[in-house]
Amino acid sequence: MFSEIIAGTMRWGVWGANHSPKEVQKLIEVCLEESITTFDHADIYGGHTTEQLFGNAWKEMNIDREKVQFISKCGIVMNSEKKPSGLKYYNYDSNYILNCVDESLENLKTDYLDVLLLHRPSPLMNPEEIANTFQSLKDHGKVKNFGVSNFSVSQFELMDQYFPLITNQIEVSVNETSAFDNGTLDQLMMKNLRPTAWSVMGTYFSEQSEQNIRIKSIINTHCEKYDAEENQILLAFILKHPSRIIPVIGTSKEETIRKLNKSLMINLEAIDWFKILEAIKGKEVD
Repeated sequence: MFSEIIAGTMRWGVWGANHSPKEVQKLIEVCLEESITTFDHADIYGGHTTEQLFGNAWKEMNIDREKVQFISKCGIVMNSEKKPSGLKYYNYDSNYILNCVDESLENLKTDYLDVLLLHRPSPLMNPEEIANTFQSLKDHGKVKNFGVSNFSVSQFELMDQYFPLITNQIEVSVNETSAFDNGTLDQLMMKNLRPTAWSVMGTYFSEQSEQNIRIKSIINTHCEKYDAEENQILLAFILKHPSRIIPVIGTSKEETIRKLNKSLMINLEAIDWFKILEAIKGKEVD
């Protein structure tokens, strides 16, 4: 369904690199050269502009649509210049979901989404209404598969009882390891589903915290042992988990895409994985 690494597009537009359509085309080409065929979107990225940026680039490329996978997310109503809402909140009413999908299809210049994710859980979400909406989208060929993002175990279970889900896209990194212990990954493994993960570099490169200082000392040692760079070891740490996490890499740089793809070839020894975990926790495992 997904490539082993997913290209996250959030920072390709005005929320990050502010790439031109030509530059986006180059990133798409680099991803495909690296066998990264899955592209992760959300309607709100770039203040509701990044999907359109990607679509304008995509439509000029002679690439078989069946050879790539488009993920998008909906449900967050976010105030932006393009779509003023006055308040950030969640909306999973049927008409809202249907309209979001139609807009994403138009913006991405495609006839269907491979996967639609509910972006965040809402206290007001009605699983029966959502399931009926999913079925309608599937019946009309607009969305092939469905999943959620940032859902707890019980929230996933509730929605999955009404309509079969294929993934939960959650935050996982050396700075956010709660999914290792809170049952999220266990649940997906029991269902033979693969998790996808966002913010996979965590705050490692952006914060000089005590935790990151501890982690860095171990990562640097591993870099020498595995002949790898820091970001490759960070990704290898996630890839080691038996749930077979598929990372969404958020980079907008060609060379970083190529480097991170090499993380798939790094198999950390168990003792080295636990050295990182010990640094994360600041103590030995119980």
